[in-house]
Amino acid sequence: MERNNTSKKYNEDFKKTVVDLYHSGTSVKELSNEYGVSEVTIYKWIKDFTPIGTGEESLTPKELAAIQKENLRLKQEIEILKKAMAIFAKK
Repeated sequence: MERNNTSKKYNEDFKKTVVDLYHSGTSVKELSNEYGVSEVTIYKWIKDFTPIGTGEESLTPKELAAIQKENLRLKQEIEILKKAMAIFAKK
């Protein structure tokens, strides 16, 4: 069975606007009907763009994932540098 590639791409501002409307009291069903976006997609956006924590120290799950990815990359770089230092220390 072949799947049609009819998926739409929405920009970040649109997604954040829909999430803000949800947080201001509009139901997901109403948002889905008004903007033609599936309820599942809206729930995913709510999860992605709703901050974790309170105040200035809050992060969205998307921002947290980016930080974790960067942290992993930096750890890998440190391991590479440690191995290089061990090689040069032997000489």
